[in-house]
Amino acid sequence: MRSKLVAGNWKLNGSLAANEALLRSLIRNIPANAAACAVCAPYPYLAQVRELLQGSAIAWGSQDVSRHDKGAYTGDVSAQMVAEFGCRYAIVGHSERRTLFGDTDAIVVEKYAAARRSGLTPIFCIGETLEEREAGATEKVLERQVRALLEKTGAREVAAGVVAYEPVWAIGTGKTATAVQAQEAHAFVRALVASKDGGVARDLRILYGGSVKASNAKELFSMPDVDGGLVGGASLVADEFAAIWLAAT
Repeated sequence: MRSKLVAGNWKLNGSLAANEALLRSLIRNIPANAAACAVCAPYPYLAQVRELLQGSAIAWGSQDVSRHDKGAYTGDVSAQMVAEFGCRYAIVGHSERRTLFGDTDAIVVEKYAAARRSGLTPIFCIGETLEEREAGATEKVLERQVRALLEKTGAREVAAGVVAYEPVWAIGTGKTATAVQAQEAHAFVRALVASKDGGVARDLRILYGGSVKASNAKELFSMPDVDGGLVGGASLVADEFAAIWLAAT
C-alpha cells in the first residue's frame, strides 16, 4: 500500500527569519499521524532547516544536485554535500531546471544516479508544456522522459525514488490540471513502469505538482494514482501548506 507524501519546493525564496517562522508553525500545528512531508530548501538554508527539523515529522531535501560527485565544476553542489546536511530528498529534472538551465533528459538521469549514489531519494520531475498538451503529445513527452530513466537505471532504481508529474503549463500559473487529467497522466506513467516491473509500479509514489492549493488538494489526492503533491508557492505559507499536508493524511 503506497503512502502519501507532500513535498514543498521553496524555489528561490526564503530568509533565516521567514524560514524559522514557517517551520516552527508547521511543527506546532501538525498532528503526529500526518502523512509524510518534506521541504526542499535553497542550499544556503540546509543547515538551518536541519537544526529546526531534527526530531520532527518533517524531512528535508535539496532542489537540485550536480551530476558530478566532485571536481572542477564551479557553482555546482554535489549530492554527497547535501547528504551531509541530513537531506533525505533531492529534486531532479524540475521543469525550471530543464527550460531555464538546459537540463536534458540525459543530464536529469545522471543527477538521479548521483543522488542515489549518495543515499538520497530523488524526486524525478516530468511533464509537458502547454504547446505539447495542445498538440496531443502529453503521453509522448512523458514516455520519453520516463523511458530515459528506466533505460539508464532500470526499474529497481526507479523504485528507490519518487516521480512527480508537473504539467509545465500549471506551474506557478494558477492553472491546475483537473483531478481527472492528473489521474490520466499518473496512470499512464505507472503503466510505463509496469511494462518493466509490475511490483515496482504498484509501489511507486507519483506526486502531482502544478498550482496545488488547499482548495484542490483533497480532490487531487483522492485519485487512485496520485500519491501526494510537490508544492511550490503554497509551501511558503504555513496555513496553506499545512492544509495541503493534512489533505493527504
